[in-house]
Amino acid sequence: MASRTPSATSSAPARGDRPERTGRSARPGTPEPAGEAGGAGEAGGTGKAVEPGKAGRPRRRLSVDERREQLIAVALELFSHRPPEEVSIDDIAAAAGASRPLVYHYFPGKQAIYEESLRRAGRELAARFEEPADGPLSERLHRVMGRYLDFVQSHGPGFAALLRGGSVTASTNTSAVIDEVRRAAHEQILGHLALPSPSPGLRLTVRAWIANAEITSLEWLADRSVPLEELQLHLVQEFVASLTLTAAREPALAAELAGFFAGERPDGPTGQLVRDLAGLLAVPGLADTLAVLAVPPAPEEPRERL
Repeated sequence: MASRTPSATSSAPARGDRPERTGRSARPGTPEPAGEAGGAGEAGGTGKAVEPGKAGRPRRRLSVDERREQLIAVALELFSHRPPEEVSIDDIAAAAGASRPLVYHYFPGKQAIYEESLRRAGRELAARFEEPADGPLSERLHRVMGRYLDFVQSHGPGFAALLRGGSVTASTNTSAVIDEVRRAAHEQILGHLALPSPSPGLRLTVRAWIANAEITSLEWLADRSVPLEELQLHLVQEFVASLTLTAAREPALAAELAGFFAGERPDGPTGQLVRDLAGLLAVPGLADTLAVLAVPPAPEEPRERL
């Protein structure tokens, strides 16, 4: 997936944020500040239990791990729908039904909770490339890209900010997250090809296709003018076309390609692609033009030496 590598940048804190606290983040076994553990289950974050009969029974206190997980989940939801620089600690606290000091009890600042949320999202995205090696190759990739695009659609602003590297929250840690996703995707795709020793050219082809999927997804997020299902099919067919072009230059891969195509079905992505390409030959004049280009040039006659 091709994008500029985000670099750490400094800027004024986002609305409602403040500089890093001197206190440490909460660790397992560290109690929450008095009056904060109940969050939304307590009255106004004061630590006073809601009286029975007025607002229902008070909720149980969350453990340290449960509270941390809740804050990460809430932050990820906010970052998924708004650019990271537009989300503040106050926003996260309000969405979690907690107070601002409680969020700072677990995380030293917004950057820390953003990076932790991003790691969670990265693991989820990488897992979406996992697919059983059953059935035609293009149909497997079609299912993978369906899950990938579902993620892109549901995490739009955060996905765009991460890949474009323009967010004020970009850092070497955020770069490492997306690089890990790219590596996972690369290895999963090569695994589906099931070649004992993928050539450097094939590895480059897979990396280039992953980069193209990223760029195309970002463009789709900007206008959504193409139906998601059409984009899903388009990306898979681009991979098949790229694989075929690479095989034209690598005899060993070309020998394997026959096996790939033999496993495909007429109603699958590859079958549709072959029919579309064959249909081009019916365009007036195109077949004759392509036939001329297919003829190898005549070898040059040696020049006489003077």
